[in-house]
Amino acid sequence: MSERLWRVSISPHLRDEATVSGIMWTVFAVLLPQLLLSVFIFGPRVLALAAVGVGTAVLSEALMQRLLGKPVRVSDGSAALTGLLLVYVLPPGVSLTLPFWGSLFAICIGKQLFGGLGFNFFNPALIARAFLTVGFPVAMTTAWIMPELPSFLARPDALSSATPLYLLKHSGAAAYAAQFGGTKGLWAALLGFRPGCVGETSPALLLLGGAYLLVRRIITWHIPLSMIACAALLAWIFGPDGAFSGAPLVHALSGGLILGAFFMATDYVTSPSRPAAKLLYGAGAGALTMLIRLKGGYPEGVCYAILLMNCLSPVLEEWVRPRRFAPPLPKE
Repeated sequence: MSERLWRVSISPHLRDEATVSGIMWTVFAVLLPQLLLSVFIFGPRVLALAAVGVGTAVLSEALMQRLLGKPVRVSDGSAALTGLLLVYVLPPGVSLTLPFWGSLFAICIGKQLFGGLGFNFFNPALIARAFLTVGFPVAMTTAWIMPELPSFLARPDALSSATPLYLLKHSGAAAYAAQFGGTKGLWAALLGFRPGCVGETSPALLLLGGAYLLVRRIITWHIPLSMIACAALLAWIFGPDGAFSGAPLVHALSGGLILGAFFMATDYVTSPSRPAAKLLYGAGAGALTMLIRLKGGYPEGVCYAILLMNCLSPVLEEWVRPRRFAPPLPKE
């Protein structure tokens, strides 16, 4: 053990080489392979969406910090990461105005007006997505693109550009199986060759990125595992043909569950810090996701589930706060 750990000085006594900037840019870099795959699947306009989203987030953060009299610290990567995550939860066929307005809202309203990095109550990218869903409901629910599949995945019945969750919710299991079922459908789901938002289509790349963050100890396993496991369990229990007739693998690999579990629900600012609270937080997010998917009006519920659990994060921290043991006070 290094001798500096035993030096007596003013707190903090233990120092770590990890910095906010290093963590933000590491997560940003881990997400880039998914962006490259989306460009390959959906076309080069995805790059334009990412450029507008990230650029607007960085510029609006610098402008807000200047207007509020704060040091301009866009180099820490938090604004760039927010812009990229926002683009990742947008349909690939939306207009370039949506990442612009979304990033502007995420930084100015969702982050800086709360006090900036470390003080925002909600995940900025997700609160911006909720804003865009209200402001541009048609574009946010219909601008999907059906990717052209490689020959080893090609299937003649891929006729619709509806997302897997949309088909499962509104057309039933038979319609889903006809378009996304079978071994080829499973491989397409894993690799990302299916309709969906820009950054949520490839569970394989997202799981690899999440594993890297776990190995680097940037995130812990508590929230991702509890969120995905709870969602899969409820999907299996509350199936379309009665109890225990659901398709947990389909729900786990579809939509933004893996993206949200590893890269959004684990946000340091809006999630709990204690392990027990993290488990409750992740399980709550998974349960709310399936409640919205199975019983709500939207086919997807990850965004709103995480935002609702953001509200409960302080409560969960209070519930699992360790008891302090002290001798009883003397009676007067």
